Amino acid sequence: MTTVLIADDQPLQRFGSRMLLESQDDMTVVGEAPNGSDAVRLASELRPDVVLMDIRMPGLDGIEATRRITAAGDRTRILIVTTFDLDEYAYAGLRAGASGFLVKDAQPEELLAGIRAVATGEAVVAPSLTRRLLDAYVHHLPAGPGTEAGPQEDARLASLTDREREILTVIGQGWTNTEIATRLHLAESTVKTHVGRILAKTGSRDRIQAVILAYDTKLVQPS
Repeated sequence: MTTVLIADDQPLQRFGSRMLLESQDDMTVVGEAPNGSDAVRLASELRPDVVLMDIRMPGLDGIEATRRITAAGDRTRILIVTTFDLDEYAYAGLRAGASGFLVKDAQPEELLAGIRAVATGEAVVAPSLTRRLLDAYVHHLPAGPGTEAGPQEDARLASLTDREREILTVIGQGWTNTEIATRLHLAESTVKTHVGRILAKTGSRDRIQAVILAYDTKLVQPS
């Protein structure tokens, strides 16, 4: 059973999300938060599998709430919901530790699929879309840790093998596992093993965080 916390300042939006989620046999809503501060508190108390996080909320916004929840190190994953597709807030949310984002007018089946994907450790945003998002908005935001140093100098990359560094680079370029396997002449199971090791060694929560790491460490440059 996937447990979900809904963080949104609109009561009707929370009600609609709750009705949709609780119509599913494999999901249950464990709490609702009208602002970011309550979302952080309830996430700590309830430890849900997934938080549906609105970005624009009074007081503590969804980006800072996401940052605080993920920094706590619990298993809770964040799915950002935003009014505007491909905006800088969505990028900031991903950088803060979210595992993906959807727009608020996404179809119900898209929202449900997104929750299930995030709960199992997958990224909601397709790799190619992630790259377009980062390319479009990375220059609007403050530099993150590691952007002043080249990729050889960043401590988060120090434990990677040459092959793992190569694969992290092409993950940042939007390649799927199938594309990596084909172009680098590897078995897809081998690629999955490499990706798992990269995530573990770099402390990346999921593939999206690995893409952001590739940008932060300048393995990949915005086009």
